[in-house]
Amino acid sequence: MNPTLHYCFAEHQYLRQRLKAEFPDADEDTLRDTLEGLSSLPEMLACVLRSYLEDLALAAALGIRISDMQERIARFEQRAEKKRALVSSVMERADLKKLAEPDFTVSSRITPPSVVITDEQEIPQVYWKPQPPKLDRQGLTAALRGGQSVPGAVLGNGQSTISVRTR
Repeated sequence: MNPTLHYCFAEHQYLRQRLKAEFPDADEDTLRDTLEGLSSLPEMLACVLRSYLEDLALAAALGIRISDMQERIARFEQRAEKKRALVSSVMERADLKKLAEPDFTVSSRITPPSVVITDEQEIPQVYWKPQPPKLDRQGLTAALRGGQSVPGAVLGNGQSTISVRTR
């Protein structure tokens, strides 16, 4: 925990204890309102949450930027592949087997034929690889939440979280 936030939390707890000791008949709403005016913890938490929101905005912006850059990379790769295919096609038609330049050498050769799948349904079982089983976590969670007992699994304790609305 941030030292300043830790100090504000400790101050808040101290003030809460003192108010409860001084005013034992005060209800929770009164204590909360009084503490809000005395403690700097709410302002500190607000600062941390603003920083959190800024981090989310930066992460979202970077995600968009990365997506744009990945699209650009894909365009460069497609352009490079088209140029490679063009050179290969022209070298093949010109019966040019090798091109030596000061900064590179390119050779044209025939590649072995590749497999083309025309109908997966007709391929014999011997050519299929079995896949290891994968746990269906969603189905397991739904069963446990529905009250079913599943050996080897239980629902864990829920955790506290916050909801931050910006609109």
